[in-house]
Amino acid sequence: MAKRITVDPITRIEGHLRIDVEVDNGHVTKAWSSGQMWRGIEKILVGRDPREAWSYTQRFCGVCTTVHAITSVRAVENALQLEIPVNAQLIRNIIQTAHAIQDHIVHFYHLSALDWVDVTSALKANPVTTAKLAESLSDWSLNGAHEMKAVQERLKTFVGSGQLGPFASGFWGHPAMKLPPDVNLMAVAHYMQALDVQNFANKIVAILGGKSPHIQNVAVGGVSNSISHDAPSVLNIERLMLIKGFIDKLSHFVKSAYMTDVPAVGAFYLDWTKYGGGINNYLSVPDCPQDSKGTIFDLPGGYISGGDLKSLKPITTFNDAYFRDGVAESSKHAWYTGDKALHPWVGETEPQYTDFQENGKYSWVKAPTFYGKRAEVGPLADVHVGVASGNKRYIKYLDQAIGTMKAVGKLSDVPLIALQSTIGRHAARAVRCAVMIDTLNDQWEKLVANIGKDQTTFNAPSFPKGEIKGVGFHQAPRGALSHWVVIENGKIKNYQAVVPSTWNAGPRDADDQPGPYEASLMNNPIADPDKPLEVLRTVHSFDPCIACAIHMFDNEQREVVQVKAL
Repeated sequence: MAKRITVDPITRIEGHLRIDVEVDNGHVTKAWSSGQMWRGIEKILVGRDPREAWSYTQRFCGVCTTVHAITSVRAVENALQLEIPVNAQLIRNIIQTAHAIQDHIVHFYHLSALDWVDVTSALKANPVTTAKLAESLSDWSLNGAHEMKAVQERLKTFVGSGQLGPFASGFWGHPAMKLPPDVNLMAVAHYMQALDVQNFANKIVAILGGKSPHIQNVAVGGVSNSISHDAPSVLNIERLMLIKGFIDKLSHFVKSAYMTDVPAVGAFYLDWTKYGGGINNYLSVPDCPQDSKGTIFDLPGGYISGGDLKSLKPITTFNDAYFRDGVAESSKHAWYTGDKALHPWVGETEPQYTDFQENGKYSWVKAPTFYGKRAEVGPLADVHVGVASGNKRYIKYLDQAIGTMKAVGKLSDVPLIALQSTIGRHAARAVRCAVMIDTLNDQWEKLVANIGKDQTTFNAPSFPKGEIKGVGFHQAPRGALSHWVVIENGKIKNYQAVVPSTWNAGPRDADDQPGPYEASLMNNPIADPDKPLEVLRTVHSFDPCIACAIHMFDNEQREVVQVKAL
């Protein structure tokens, strides 16, 4: 007999997400993904100056701030067909790649690793043998026995005091946990060390962006950073060299710890390469523009149908009609008026709350489609498109990850289709993080070279009479992000954001096709319905980020709070 499980809220994510599943004979047979919050900033933006939009859209989220700022100015620039100085493109690229690296490190170690790592088991490990294991896998400088013993002692203090802090409420001892004690201790050690390492990326963002989170330096037309070789209060060689030092520290951790830990852990969970695949249509967008017009990119984009790399249809410019014409959103099962799929330029954000209806409306998240099909976005899509495009960096680091998994698991082969899974998403994110490190270093080198001959960072915009439309996109840490703006007589007429977690977390669409979260949960094993760890594993593999710009409401129709936007 089928059993209903509701996990609400899903923790170790940004925002408020509810997942419902039906379990029969130990496997998921039906799933619902419900975003439990309304992002209303689109309504706030109507009538405003388009040059202000980026500062508001950053507040969609407390995590993905820089990505919305950069995507917003790209949307307005696209509407104006405004060229952007190359220095500004490179500075934005450095900010967004540093942000992506920080995001990926935090996701694996601090948000999802505890789905696979049994923290209390690490107390049984031998620090000496743990260090030998870690040192056999990589040259990470903090893999020694002294470091492992120190981490184990800290862990004993946590457990002995009964105050587990970030390790509280875990499913320790769950039958789905498989790592031996030494591997658990190695992972916990790197968890602790990653807390310090990820901050180097934040410092890069803060140096260039003025602060982090919520950068202050972007503008429609470029960035506000002034460049000089030696002036102390602007972007100078001293600050650029400080950034280079942080890049090198990040590179050491990502390539020697993160890129080793994920495939090593994955080798113990090979059964999870069979679960969580879901929808195998993959969408990503190109990024890191190298020219002023947005026609040359360092990172590829495109759409892959049915997981077949040969089906790749490239997306090549900021004006790509294939991408622009293919996106639509449905509210048939979302708490908004209407049920037809609408293109974002004519999209509507009128709330219509009905409570949770299994066959009706059950989420504040809309359901995006690409030419009528559901698509997964994120690192898994990014790596598929990167490999299909022949990008050497993606191929290099994917081969490295597969090689580590084969060595640890003593496997003869790990086929590419194994990536289309719960554990595969983690592997893809590690691969993408390594690609981002090389891209970050490359963009830094290009900026240093370019400012020797050009210090321009801004091209002032001018708004025409009448109506213009624009779309800006960015391959954010969680996937393809796009902002769509309609401007009339210099004011915003309509604004819609189709974000990565809308693509992945969306409910059923106008044709009742399930979204990626829902599809990926189908047939997942559930060992203990009272401790649905396996649900968390698959959902966390997407790195959910449900927007935190929330409007409070009461189902008795009473006003709870009113916020006035000045």
